[in-house]
Amino acid sequence: MACFLVPAAEAVVTTIAAKVIKTKESRGEAVFDSTEQTAPEMVEKIPFSQKLGWLNRLLWGGSALLLFEHVWHGEVVPWFPFLTAAADPSEVTAMLHEMATAGVMMTVLVTAVWVGMLAVSSVMEKRTISEKQMKRCRRSVK
Repeated sequence: MACFLVPAAEAVVTTIAAKVIKTKESRGEAVFDSTEQTAPEMVEKIPFSQKLGWLNRLLWGGSALLLFEHVWHGEVVPWFPFLTAAADPSEVTAMLHEMATAGVMMTVLVTAVWVGMLAVSSVMEKRTISEKQMKRCRRSVK
């Protein structure tokens, strides 16, 4: 009925947050690795605004697919009140219940997948940084 509105609402909030964070990151300085004597290298860390963009794409894509599915089944129509359940006051309770159960669970699941992606990317970033440090140590020993 309207479960796609919950992830869409989170997507709106995270889109605004990502834009605010991106402007703050662009005003800040780049992160340099100061251990290298000859030329500073950029540390390969993904900015948080980009990571938040991953969540945005997951949420917007999922919301769009759910919207398409609801249009396909005739639950969303191109005329007011747009949601067929909102037209009948007795169905509004069922619609809100679906939003509170299915919509929230889908949003939590997508956010949990994103947190898993953050964990994997953090491990990969740390591995890359430690490999660079190991190469520098090997060069300084020779």
